[in-house]
Amino acid sequence: MNNIKTKFSIKDLENLSGIKAHTIRIWEKRYNLFEPNRTETNIRYYSLSSLQKILNISYLNNNGYKISKIANLNSEDIPNIVREIAAKKDGNNHYINSLKLAMFNFDQSLFFTTYDELKSEHNFSDIFYKVFVPLLDEIGMLWQTDTITPAHEHFIVELIKQKIVYNIEKSLDKNNLRESADVYVLFLPDNEVHELGLLFTNYELINKSFHVIYLGQSVPIDSLEFLKSQYDEITFISCFTVKPEKDDINQYLADFESKILKNTNNKLIISGRMTSFIDNNSNPKIASYKSTKDVIKSLQQVLA
Repeated sequence: MNNIKTKFSIKDLENLSGIKAHTIRIWEKRYNLFEPNRTETNIRYYSLSSLQKILNISYLNNNGYKISKIANLNSEDIPNIVREIAAKKDGNNHYINSLKLAMFNFDQSLFFTTYDELKSEHNFSDIFYKVFVPLLDEIGMLWQTDTITPAHEHFIVELIKQKIVYNIEKSLDKNNLRESADVYVLFLPDNEVHELGLLFTNYELINKSFHVIYLGQSVPIDSLEFLKSQYDEITFISCFTVKPEKDDINQYLADFESKILKNTNNKLIISGRMTSFIDNNSNPKIASYKSTKDVIKSLQQVLA
């Protein structure tokens, strides 16, 4: 059975392109830019080629092309002009749109082709911050508006994860550990599985040759206690995206402090949207940030 989504509502096009449905209808009527199909019950829908076209038109429009000029272009020329503009300037939106199409088609080949183009122009950190992070932010909104399914999200997330892991392996091959007592333990709390930010932090630390112990998803606090006897000073790093829940987060930190931090030189650094529910943290051993990027910034002196 083919699970690729090939039919899109006008609301889907609005969510994906950022162009209001009302504007799309005007462009459709005035310039014949799109030819929607209709179901047997007379409900209009758009094809995958229409989605690709609206993404390209949105990109050109955002780069100074008036819609009247775009309407006079041959449909075959539009993707070529988009690529030319992207090659001359910061084409991150173009790449994000390509990755969206890869996601909708479950098209690994398009993902890898787009990534290879990015890699020829940017280092991996820039790709992560300038393309993957905005893409994931958009995907979150698309998921909330039912424009995509969890399968779409998992597909693109796993491909991004593969690229992070590959770059971690490359860094491990070329770097020797620094002669340093610093140890970083990266983990996610119980039932937390959103690990892209943590994986990227792992990459940044390993790329600077620091000693990192990556424990990954859903690690109970009690499982971390053994490490206290192995190292004199540990910086624990975690990301709270959905867990602990807002009503549990302060108790979680109290338990972590008593079991892992108390009477030690250990520290805890956390990021993620659940940190907004922390009540007035005054513990100097616990630092919280909104995003992975903020965590990396906080470590810049160490990473230099």
